[in-house]
Amino acid sequence: MDTTVQNLKASVKIKARSRNYLVYMIIFMGLVAIMDQYLSTVKTTAIPYILEEYNLTASRFSYLEALYLAFTFLIFLLNGLTDIIGRKWSILILILIMGVSSFLMLFFTPTIHLFMVMYTIAIFATVSNMWTIPVSEESPANKRAKYIAVVYIIGLIPLQALLPPLIVDTLGLSWKWIYGVMFIFMIPLVIMWFFMKETSRFQVIQAERKSGARKNHFFGLGVINRQDIRYIAISSSIWLCWLVYQFFYYWAGYYFMTIKGYSLGQWSQVLLVTLILAMVGGYLSGWIMDRLGRKPALILGCIGLALILVLLGFGQGFMLPVAAAFVGFFTSFTYTWIVVYIPEVFPTERRGACMGWTTTIARISYVIGPLLVGFLLNLFPTMEWFWVIGALIMLIPIAIVSLFNPSETKTQELEAIEVGR
Repeated sequence: MDTTVQNLKASVKIKARSRNYLVYMIIFMGLVAIMDQYLSTVKTTAIPYILEEYNLTASRFSYLEALYLAFTFLIFLLNGLTDIIGRKWSILILILIMGVSSFLMLFFTPTIHLFMVMYTIAIFATVSNMWTIPVSEESPANKRAKYIAVVYIIGLIPLQALLPPLIVDTLGLSWKWIYGVMFIFMIPLVIMWFFMKETSRFQVIQAERKSGARKNHFFGLGVINRQDIRYIAISSSIWLCWLVYQFFYYWAGYYFMTIKGYSLGQWSQVLLVTLILAMVGGYLSGWIMDRLGRKPALILGCIGLALILVLLGFGQGFMLPVAAAFVGFFTSFTYTWIVVYIPEVFPTERRGACMGWTTTIARISYVIGPLLVGFLLNLFPTMEWFWVIGALIMLIPIAIVSLFNPSETKTQELEAIEVGR
């Protein structure tokens, strides 16, 4: 290890967590990721019910999303809390926002606008990705990508495929329970939260602030430097592309059930296989990032996703669900770069703030995505070329990393990344 990095590590006195605590942290953050991923993606199944309940067209709902989700530009306020009150208390706030908004969505949404308010609050929490920070800061350098990938994989446990048919078809409950069930899921997570410790790296930052060696900041103002701005620009641009694509992916359930005539049960089976392959894709991406590097993994994932999206648009018969399953694989493969690289590339002192500004800029996608999707749904009602446009969007990150060549962070300590980027 470089002498400078050794001196840095010695000066901050970072504690290595026990294996048992790391296992707990991976499981706990994985369960938080389940809430995040579930609320983010269950819309793929819920959209036909939303359209029927509130008498909306597909494009009208997409335009409403663009209007309401503009609120997520304020996500820097939530992410920035991690640098102000710490990782532990911020995670509790994250869990409560997701769980309580799910409860309100169930019982207090008689109109589409009230539904969109509660829906927006839930999505606001899910866009923060705060669950990546504790794992990134506590993991050993040579296994950081793998550990974060495991957390992400736990988040992909396919509740989106298993719960809707159980809730609607088997139990005969309202479709709104598709969302409301996350309030029940929240309760054990709050109990688990009591065993969480503040991350050792943030404890060092707190001690240095108390001693006067490091100044306090609010949302990074006054401490974010030019390198931070460079990586905010690179990271947010790539994340924005992925999020715009994700708005295409959200319409997969509509594509299968409304355009292709699949039943809820049939679509749920396709989605189940899709999410299982997504778990495989997430793990394989983490493994490749720890061995070959972050950039090769992102390029490989983007190329694979673009090709399979074209097949999704023009595939027929058996090839259609096969394409959908591998879309899940490559969607997860590419997103793992986001959950690994973005938290690790920023300094610990301002990691939450930098992630907050990265997330805020990337949330432009929450306006661009629904508007573009609404336009394309009108332009391509049978959706073949709809998926081709999504494929083209996922080629843009390749151009970004090729042009700007961000620092490779494979197996490096966070302190080494901060010095060498």
